[in-house]
Parts: sequence; structure tokens; C-alpha cells
Amino acid sequence: MSFAKGQELLKLAMMATGRTGVSLEDIVEEWGCSHRTAQRMTDALQAAFPQTEADDGEDRKRRWRIHAKAIAPLLTPSAEELAALATAIAELEAQQMTAEAATLRQLQSKVRALLPPGVGTRLAVDEEALLEALGHAARPGPKPAIDKGVNAAISEALKGPFLLRITYRRRTQDKPTERVVAPYGLLLGVRRYLVARDTSKKAARLQHYRVEEIHSAEVLEESFEIEPGFSIVAHAEKGFGSFESAAEHGDVVWRFTPDAAPHARRFVFHPTQIVEDEPDGSLLVRFRASGHLEMCWHLYSWGRAVEVLQPAALREMVHGHRRPFGVLP
Repeated sequence: MSFAKGQELLKLAMMATGRTGVSLEDIVEEWGCSHRTAQRMTDALQAAFPQTEADDGEDRKRRWRIHAKAIAPLLTPSAEELAALATAIAELEAQQMTAEAATLRQLQSKVRALLPPGVGTRLAVDEEALLEALGHAARPGPKPAIDKGVNAAISEALKGPFLLRITYRRRTQDKPTERVVAPYGLLLGVRRYLVARDTSKKAARLQHYRVEEIHSAEVLEESFEIEPGFSIVAHAEKGFGSFESAAEHGDVVWRFTPDAAPHARRFVFHPTQIVEDEPDGSLLVRFRASGHLEMCWHLYSWGRAVEVLQPAALREMVHGHRRPFGVLP
């Protein structure tokens, strides 16, 4: 058996340790192979692991299962996997998601503790070399300070989901006020926003709370149901950045000059964007979103290399503020 096929067989064995086991359909989907090839793979699985159990479920699909302890000695992590885990921890810390970073660090400790004697030292050397080559995840530039206690409470509430009692100060307030919110998710960027619904307001729409303005947070025992079909990704697409406004939401069209067009093509300005090449070499970027002020902040960095065609309100906002810069973003 080739090394590649051995790796595939081990991967199949890991899939078979899942609660529901692995079916022929699962194999076809994972490897993109034919039904007959999937059958040969299950034959190889049973030959390599005699403890494999096969049974038919209520849906009449045959599934193959293996107890995890049967293949545990074969699951030593690679240096690449350990390096990826360390990079993920660094990225979470850069995003100031300290609770999630701490959880991954605990997992990292458990994985290292389970390494066979003598293997840990060799992997540590390889991991260090990979991390040095990859570089640690970092996000340069200014960022708001985040309270670790508030961050941990938000993380716990989102997992429930549980209601969250917060003291929050709006920009128009001198002192923070207390409110109970139902948290739906987080928007990450230059600023972090908690997407939540104020429970004191009937039929209230989702609001964005700046995390750095949450002075305290307490997870309550009461849980709640998130609206069916809600997606934090779809919600985030309503805005250009972290701000979302139904009144501003609409078509946005920007034109980049021929000189700036090649550079602009390497940007994803919005997940819904459509780009069009103009005959003169300029580039049109179209999308639907709100958040005109955040668009202005970004457009300013492009100077005279971009022109706002739509909406008219945004075009008026940037008028007179387009300056010639020596470099593009």
C-alpha cells in the first residue's frame, strides 16, 4: 500500500469513529469517488481494522464504525497541525477573543500531553521551524481595549444562548445604563460589535453594541431562542463594515481609474460585489450595503483613484475630500 493510500485509510478510520459512523454516501462525498470505489475502501478498512463493525440503520443505509481507542495510537498529530493550532491561538488573541484563545490553549496542552514519549521533542523542533517560516498571526494598528471579563461573559452567553445583563454607554450618554439583551453574534473588525436584541423593547430590531463601551457583563440563567433562519454572516453582509442601517441600505457603485484598477481587483470590498471592466481600463465595483460613513473612511484612502457613482448621498459625502496620495491602500 502506498503512503498516500495509507493516509486515506487512516482518514477513513477517523471518520468511522464518529457517533454515526461512516456510510458509502459519506465516502463518495468526501473523496469524490464512485460507489464501487467507496465499497473497496470499506473492504480495505475492515481488512486493516478487524474491529470494524457494520450495521444497517433505520434509513437502510449501512454504516461502518470503529471505537476511537482502536486507532488512538495512530493519531499522533503532525508538526503542521500543531503549528496551525498555535497560529489559530495567536490570531484569536490578536482579535482580542481571549476566552476562545484560552479554550484552544487548553486543547493544545491536552494534545501535547497525549503525545507518545520521545515524539514530543521531535515535533516541537519541526513546529518551531514552521512557525518561524509562517510568522505568528498579528493585526497591527490601533485597536480598542477590551475588558477580559466582558469578553468571557459574551463568549459564554453566545454558546447558550443565554440572556446577558450589560451596562452600556452610548456616545450620547454621560454614564452607562443597565439593560438585558439577547446576544446573536459578534462582528469583528477595527471595532468589535455585539449583535443583540434589547429585551425591554417589544419587536425590537437587532442592534450593534460597541464592545469597548460595555462596562460590565453578566450571563443570566435564562436562555432564549434565536430567530429561525438567522445567520450572522447574512446579517453582516447588510453593512459595508460594522454599521448597518435599513435607511441607507441600497445599491453602491464605485469606479476605479485605469491605473488603480489592477490593484482594486485584488480587493474584496463586500461579499456581494460584482466587478465589471470598462473599455477604458477602469473598473466598476457594485454591491448592496449600508454604512456610508465607513465607506467614506475607506474611500478616502484611495484618494482620487476612485469615484462614487451611487448612491448620491455617498457621492456628496466624499465630494471635496478626494486627495492625491502617493500610494494605494
